[in-house]
Amino acid sequence: MKITSKELRQKWISYYEGKGHVDIGAVSLIGDGSTGVMFNVAGMQPLMPYLLGQKHPKGKRLCNVQGCMRTTDIDSVGDPTHFTFFEMMGNWSLGDYFKKEKTEWSFRLLTEVFGLDKDKLCATVFEGNESVPRDTETAEYLQALGIKRDHIYFLPKSDNWWELEGTVGTPCGPDNEWFYPIDVNAENPSFPDDYVEIGNDVYMQYRKTETGYEPLENKNVDTGFGFDRMLLFLNGLSDGYMTDLFLPVINKLEELSGKSYAGGGEDQRAMRIIADHTRTAALLIGDVTGVLPSNTGAGYILRRIVRRAIRYCKKLGAGSEAMLAAAKIFIEEIYGEAYPLLKEKEEYILSEIKKEADRFETTLAQGIKEFEKCIAGIARKNAFMAQNDPAYQKETVIGGKQAFRLYDTYGFPLELTEELAAESGYTVDRAGFDEAFKTHQEISKVPAGAFKGGLESHSQKATNYHTATHLLNAALKQVLSPDVNQKGSNITDERMRFDFNFARPMTEEEIEAVEALVNEKIKADIPVEYREMSLEEARKENFVGVFDSKYGDRVKTYSIGEFSKEMCGGPHAARTGELGKFKIVKEQSSSAGVRRIKAVLE
Repeated sequence: MKITSKELRQKWISYYEGKGHVDIGAVSLIGDGSTGVMFNVAGMQPLMPYLLGQKHPKGKRLCNVQGCMRTTDIDSVGDPTHFTFFEMMGNWSLGDYFKKEKTEWSFRLLTEVFGLDKDKLCATVFEGNESVPRDTETAEYLQALGIKRDHIYFLPKSDNWWELEGTVGTPCGPDNEWFYPIDVNAENPSFPDDYVEIGNDVYMQYRKTETGYEPLENKNVDTGFGFDRMLLFLNGLSDGYMTDLFLPVINKLEELSGKSYAGGGEDQRAMRIIADHTRTAALLIGDVTGVLPSNTGAGYILRRIVRRAIRYCKKLGAGSEAMLAAAKIFIEEIYGEAYPLLKEKEEYILSEIKKEADRFETTLAQGIKEFEKCIAGIARKNAFMAQNDPAYQKETVIGGKQAFRLYDTYGFPLELTEELAAESGYTVDRAGFDEAFKTHQEISKVPAGAFKGGLESHSQKATNYHTATHLLNAALKQVLSPDVNQKGSNITDERMRFDFNFARPMTEEEIEAVEALVNEKIKADIPVEYREMSLEEARKENFVGVFDSKYGDRVKTYSIGEFSKEMCGGPHAARTGELGKFKIVKEQSSSAGVRRIKAVLE
């Protein structure tokens, strides 16, 4: 079956609307902080409160196609199957229908709407253990629908069970995963080697307890099918960049560079990286919460992928203009209908990509020269030492101080230096980089910790502004609502800009109350306490993780008495009394549901 991305999107939504579901649309790519991750990484993540029992305003039957982002595989982008942005087709029952209906609907969608051969479909279900019985119910429904008995596999908890690890009292349960042959024309495919997962239905029918599991009275269904994977699959393709989600951009890159995608090799890899990273950059900048390149959180990820795309534009011989041309196609032709905010913000998106490209262009050539000096220096040392000592082991590590200089002076994200190093057969001393960073901050009289917080400089003034964002965030929660969370910030030596979720303009009285509360805490000259702890400990102690970017199991925390407790990388002032008088100069809309405060320290 040949199908376009627009048709697939429409078929999914129409099918479930026909089953009484409401299309709830897609929400922000940026996590709201409730699940402790920076981005929404799965279609069900924004619905977690409702799966945990909260009533959804649009009812018990819901569906959508939700944009998601995962950053763990950025370095793998360039092959046919890895992407930073992807979409999940989902539908949910919140205490309404259950296994019988869902199994049949998924089966009929796959066979009658998408035209898959029922004799080739395979399914896996939970085999049961000492705590929970075997899911024979789902298996019986599958068999009754026409799935061959020897195509239904019972697998252990590690394969066919969903739960929130480390929690008690939360819903959980078995899942049914659907599989189809990778080669749709294969006569006798063997499971699982010749099959690919195309989606799954999770049945939340238990509550996790201290000692095991107990049945839930209200059972939920959570369905997730990968949009990009299904599009690839239904069109009989093996290269994700050959679907209509990318092909117009690939064609443009070929035109601008004079290179052939079909030729494979480094040119093909470069085009994939540029296409993927440009798509993600456009969607992040055009998101309802509007991320911009920076040295913190989501902004840092955005800066990293924009700069990586620009470097591959140059390697392709197309220049950074190729990224702008690609972004324009994604906005106008490919995603503008599904994400109308992109078209509204087109000029803004293109402008911000160009600004970051220009910033990087000014230092890229110099930075690469500096990197090449590092490599040449190591090579000279290796040659000299080898002449004098036959047992000498070649050095293949770029020093942390050198990597930090590339970051500090030339704006190279550490990951870019690591990527350049890998291409030359070297690695980077990450621990040395961290130590150089720490030393730099100590010299600047800034507490230790990764440089974060939306700052555009390392100065003490910018550090004070960053500390003030913590006070402002806490004050907004106290004056407006505990549900207020930071959605972005930008700090210079002259002012701070702070974005937060709130549905309406603040009143004059609210602005004055926030301003007064921040100045009260400044006047109290409260020490800013830094502690490093596990993520679990931080949550137990009620630290706020606004852009909690989960850089490992341990996090850096900063407390300002009991007034403000945040997970953050720094830098921060030693005491609030160092900040000066806080004044809000403007409160305005940033985007739908997001307000922006501009403030100064006098």
